[in-house]
Amino acid sequence: MYQGYSKNNFIKVLSMKKFGLITLLSILGASSFAAGINIVAAENFYGELATEIGGKQVNVQSIISNPDADPHLFTTSPSTSKALGQAQIIIYNGADYDSWINQMIAGVDKKKVIIINVADLVGVKSGQNPHLWYKPDTFPKLAKVLADKIATLNPAAASEVNQNLATFIKGHDTVVKMIDTTKSKYAGTPVTATEPVYGYMADAMGLKMEGLDFQWKVMNDTEPTPKMIADYQSRLTNKQVKVLFYNSQVSDSITKNMQDLAKKNNIPVVGVTETMPANTTINKWLTSEVENTNQALAKK
Repeated sequence: MYQGYSKNNFIKVLSMKKFGLITLLSILGASSFAAGINIVAAENFYGELATEIGGKQVNVQSIISNPDADPHLFTTSPSTSKALGQAQIIIYNGADYDSWINQMIAGVDKKKVIIINVADLVGVKSGQNPHLWYKPDTFPKLAKVLADKIATLNPAAASEVNQNLATFIKGHDTVVKMIDTTKSKYAGTPVTATEPVYGYMADAMGLKMEGLDFQWKVMNDTEPTPKMIADYQSRLTNKQVKVLFYNSQVSDSITKNMQDLAKKNNIPVVGVTETMPANTTINKWLTSEVENTNQALAKK
């Protein structure tokens, strides 16, 4: 009846098998839990922030992540749609910067997926400067929202997530102090840029940004008028600005000519990026940008 086992041994083996099944199910359950919350970020700096806050509790995929590519040339793909379809949290910049995502999330069930429009979060509207990641209060605000949403989806992760949040905020406070120090030394210093990528950071430092009409034309991929170009060149040749910031991911003949003209007139040129460099953290990245700015401003 028991296929070679005594009744007691059969019960013992059955119990062991049951224990093994329970253990297996536990392992499978733990593995599923370890997979964590799926987060998709349109840009890699938002993805990096989600990783720093969520830690082991999240799986993060960033759609635009190549620091050497022009983000304006990005095109969607089936893999992008698939990633968004599996996400529990979706983060995108908004303010017309990544408008390609709007159609892709149109069919997403808002009751099941948390969608974070960063522009809405920090109060920036369509038509305003969309480069929100250089706005000093953007990352702290988003970090707090992410910590809250992750803890809501997985209450057991609340302690870890809140600890990660505290660590991030402490590091970001150091960045803000650096910005304030720069402002105390260089507020009112005239500077310019090829695009308004660094605009919010320059404003936070109290720098006086010149040539905005030219910058917005370049950003929107439209031709600056001859007068805009002449006025912009005049600022460089007459040394009316102390630093030229340029988008290191976007290069064309007109912006390259302006960089060359700045260098010819001994005006420091500082490259800033629209996509976060690889193998770093948010605060290290921002610290590097601020330090580069200070070095340029300090040059006579």
